[in-house]
Amino acid sequence: MTHKQQLRTVWVFFVVNLKRLFRDRLALFFTFLFPLIFLFVFGGLNSGGNDLKFNVAVINESKTSFADDFLKQISKADVFKVNDEVTTFAQANEKMSRSELDATIELPATFGVVKDGQTNPSGQVVVHYTQNNESAAQTLKTVIQAQLQGVNTQLAKAETPFTVASEQNNERSLSAFDYTFTGLLGFAILGSGIFGPINVFPELKKQGILRRLHTTPLRVWQYFLSVMFGNAASGLMSIGLMFTVAIVVYDLTVVGNFFALLFFLTLSLIMILGIGLAVGGWAKNERQAAPLANIIVFPMMFLSGTFFPRFLMPEWLQNITTYLPLTPVIDGARLIATEGQTLLQVAPQLGIITAWLVIIYLAAFRLFRWE
Repeated sequence: MTHKQQLRTVWVFFVVNLKRLFRDRLALFFTFLFPLIFLFVFGGLNSGGNDLKFNVAVINESKTSFADDFLKQISKADVFKVNDEVTTFAQANEKMSRSELDATIELPATFGVVKDGQTNPSGQVVVHYTQNNESAAQTLKTVIQAQLQGVNTQLAKAETPFTVASEQNNERSLSAFDYTFTGLLGFAILGSGIFGPINVFPELKKQGILRRLHTTPLRVWQYFLSVMFGNAASGLMSIGLMFTVAIVVYDLTVVGNFFALLFFLTLSLIMILGIGLAVGGWAKNERQAAPLANIIVFPMMFLSGTFFPRFLMPEWLQNITTYLPLTPVIDGARLIATEGQTLLQVAPQLGIITAWLVIIYLAAFRLFRWE
């Protein structure tokens, strides 16, 4: 068989594998819809902006008009969401204990009263909170103090020796979703690369298709290439769909070069595909493939920075997880997409991916069984 005929065989099986994918509803779901579900979930969590919002109750024990005006001011402020149903401390404490309220704002009876010898009203706002909401209460105290500072300035005018000013630059900052998106790309690559082959191979062995193919001149490397190209094509379609949705719906910003990112993601997808080929090619049936796939997938899913950054982990765990196959994929994609780094700058990540690619495919060729 000539090289041209061998490559034609690869092309034929590539088309067959791609058609099989689009006929398999379960494969379509896990390749395209499942990553999109996570995209919408995390997009919804991160698309609310950085606006500060506190759920509070207000107990107004003061009878002064100043207290009423201050209460109206709090109710109109965007930073507060006042629960009007809470009118007593008992109700407030119950809701705070269930974390339904961040804090309770008390306006004591003396708030807004003009004391003897004074010309302006005075008073103190009391912020009640539970132990688990201490950080939110401290922030809330600062916000209320800033509002009272404006009132103090109006009532007692004085020259301020030091001030602060703000100035906007022309650069657009990245949102939390822009950083989260690369982790979701890693999740999509993980799903397309591993669950695709491990679902197909055991089924083909069960039906005896691979055993019949083994009696033909078809070589293992030809079949591997066709499966790899087929799953890589569907994986890139899934990634393209995620990019489209992220840009249109969540206004995704990519700082780096799209072509560099595409090359990096393609190489990453091919590397992860090797794991699926190795597991699916070795397993005799689904009962062998599924548990082994889960043992491989879940540590990478939770330790490679897919859903939360690795810097939150202990340093010793960070050092270990650096060399997981998925870690350089997410780290490199994030450096290109959010920091604009070039392929040369992500050479350490490319080196780890290349090393894993060689190791994984050598193992996949050795472990593959036709039946």
